[in-house]
Amino acid sequence: MHPTAMSNCQSFFETYANSFSSQPKVKIIEIGSQDVNGSLRSTAPSNFEYIGVDFVEGKGVDVILDDPYTLPFENESADIVLSSSCFEHSEMFWLVFLEIMRVLKPKGLFYLNVPSNGAFHRYPVDCWRFYPDSGTALTTWAKRNSINASLLESYTSAQVGDIWNDFVAVFVKDEKYIADFPKRILHTKSDINNGILYGSDGIVKLSEMSEDQKKLMIISQIISNQIKIA
Repeated sequence: MHPTAMSNCQSFFETYANSFSSQPKVKIIEIGSQDVNGSLRSTAPSNFEYIGVDFVEGKGVDVILDDPYTLPFENESADIVLSSSCFEHSEMFWLVFLEIMRVLKPKGLFYLNVPSNGAFHRYPVDCWRFYPDSGTALTTWAKRNSINASLLESYTSAQVGDIWNDFVAVFVKDEKYIADFPKRILHTKSDINNGILYGSDGIVKLSEMSEDQKKLMIISQIISNQIKIA
């Protein structure tokens, strides 16, 4: 697990966990929970029930999936669903998204972290990268399937010690519960680009160029200047 995958999820719980404080029991389901160089489980409040699901047996895996597009949980049984670095490996992630909506309670939240760039890495396939409008596209898909989901926020986080820029999005299953979540990660997080906030038409820290493109431009300028000097 790369550093920003962990830190972004930590920011999610720091922002949203208190909104569930009145509940006697909070149930989390993580999709893709195998502990490989770290686990999101360590960022969750210790008093929350945590169920890790994956396609293979391993550390941090409580339930092994038989079908990647079917979650073995009852309707409206989870308060929070997490998925980090998984949707890029799903040939039909939009079907997984509908399954997540099914198992979430009406007030439930879905936290999504998926690469916006990065190396080709099969597990067992590598199909997708997510851009700033991907979160709003998923809410459009939800509404076409009679689910009143809403995007609370999304952003692309900066690279930290590696090549990855994460696309992060937080969804509420039923938008009538938006008022129950007054805080946003973007209210305090600054190392991002292309943030989207519910109820706002603008983009926070708009950037048409990716971080990789900006770095390549700087390198190109340095090489160009060196050639001129020579």
